Amino acid sequence: MSIRERMSGNEAIATAMRQINPDVFAMFPITPSTEIPQYYAQYVADGRVDTEFITVESEHSSLSACLGAEAAGVRAVTATSSAGLSYMNEVLYVAASSRLPVVLAVACRALTGPININHDYSDSMAERDSGFIQIYGENNQEVYDNYLQAHRIAEHPDVRLPLMICEDGFITSHAIENIELEEDEAVKNFVGEYKPENYLLKKENPLAVGPYGVSNYYMEARVAQAEAMKNAKKVILEVAADFEKTFGRKYGFFEEYRMEDAEIAMVIMGSCAGTAKTAVDELRAKGIKAGVIKIRVFRPFPGEELAEALSGVKAVAVMDKSEGFSACGGPLFAETAGACINLKDRPAMVDIVFGLGGRDFTVEAAESVFDRLKKIADGGDIGEVYTHMGQRER
Repeated sequence: MSIRERMSGNEAIATAMRQINPDVFAMFPITPSTEIPQYYAQYVADGRVDTEFITVESEHSSLSACLGAEAAGVRAVTATSSAGLSYMNEVLYVAASSRLPVVLAVACRALTGPININHDYSDSMAERDSGFIQIYGENNQEVYDNYLQAHRIAEHPDVRLPLMICEDGFITSHAIENIELEEDEAVKNFVGEYKPENYLLKKENPLAVGPYGVSNYYMEARVAQAEAMKNAKKVILEVAADFEKTFGRKYGFFEEYRMEDAEIAMVIMGSCAGTAKTAVDELRAKGIKAGVIKIRVFRPFPGEELAEALSGVKAVAVMDKSEGFSACGGPLFAETAGACINLKDRPAMVDIVFGLGGRDFTVEAAESVFDRLKKIADGGDIGEVYTHMGQRER
């Protein structure tokens, strides 16, 4: 039976970690993810878990320690944000290429410069091609639920890839919301124990982990890694189906909100999706057929499924809460546009970069985006495909 509680996203992640009771937690603090190891340190001190809690000198070392633990055949976790995730960069690629299923909690925060501690996705999007699975949550409930599913996805024998559970820095990481927690025993039964078939210190079958990849083998290793990311799509849906059967809450690659007959649509991620949904409700009351698609799984990107969901729409705005510096749009736009390129009847599509460094996104702002889309859908010019929103005029 679910337990009604109130807590922040950080505490929700720490609670999920406690319920899973990983073998190793290697930590180094950085705002706004610091609360996660703080909560967990208290669980360790109170004897509520038997995790080996390791304090290290940097984020590079925290993920490195997790890799050592995973290579030795145990379940390892850590958490970070912003520059801390960037400092892990080298080790992120090692984790993925070594097929070590570390679960990393990321409280997404803007990257320097200038220095900023507020939310956007510039940190996680900078690592989108590291080989990590990436799952994003709109609110604290989704962040908790996503974490409960993370280890089963990452550790599945057809996947064996590291995974990021991403929340919005301060917006979901620190805001307290009503949440439904599951009982400890139910979580343990759902997640299960980690029993890797082969690992570094298994005496019956010792392995080399992270060897030098000569030209005769490097590409094959990369292709195997790419195939594992494809396999993750099926596993994500299987785990979500079991999660719904067990706990009653439903998840997929993305959420379609009032998309059944939508003529104009917004593709967006994270907490700002709630703002967009409110705008859609107000527009629907006026007879405007607007809808929202909230991306939950960014890696592996659900391109085929997203294209199908957008196939009947006349005009689409992709909302990028990170700047790609490509001179033609942000990363979510690139993925979405690429997914739709072979549609017979492609929707008109624009990219709007917004919310950088924590800049507000209001219902009125969302409605202005839909107003632009309605004009495009009614036969107006698309105009500039790549624009910014919410900044002061130069």
